[in-house]
Amino acid sequence: MDSINQLAKPEFWLCLTTLIYFLMNGAQIFETLVFVPKWTASPPDNFKLLLDGPGTSLKSFWIIFHSIHEVTFILAIISCWNMIPIRNYLLLLFVIHFAVRIWTVFYFAAKIITFQKIAQTADYVSNLSSKTATWQRLNYLRVAIFIAISLGLIPLCIELLKQGN
Repeated sequence: MDSINQLAKPEFWLCLTTLIYFLMNGAQIFETLVFVPKWTASPPDNFKLLLDGPGTSLKSFWIIFHSIHEVTFILAIISCWNMIPIRNYLLLLFVIHFAVRIWTVFYFAAKIITFQKIAQTADYVSNLSSKTATWQRLNYLRVAIFIAISLGLIPLCIELLKQGN
């Protein structure tokens, strides 16, 4: 019964979503510093690294990771709903997070799919080096925004933990 009560506590969901966010940031930083430079180094030759099967497609990993995180983030908001300042700050962070997720799906994922198709067909695409360099630069910004959002969750966790004592 006590463990069921723990699951209803706002600090549980907020701290869990913050932890998952930081784990996700770690994976994003690793991918940005290790994997992205490999496939962007020599387009289109290295695009094979993006393919499912022979490559290192991270599509399933990110879909699962983001899905879990979205659920915990929403549960954190729901569990903090009656704490108006915390709720409002969480909603702001979630709106920013969601905007970056939309950017991710419609720009980053869409470009990766395009790069995967190029790897499969070997079609010539003009300005490919420029396109991959732009993707890489914008990815630095995207990862920085995600890190900033997760850092924004820390004061909320601290506040909730203080209130719980």
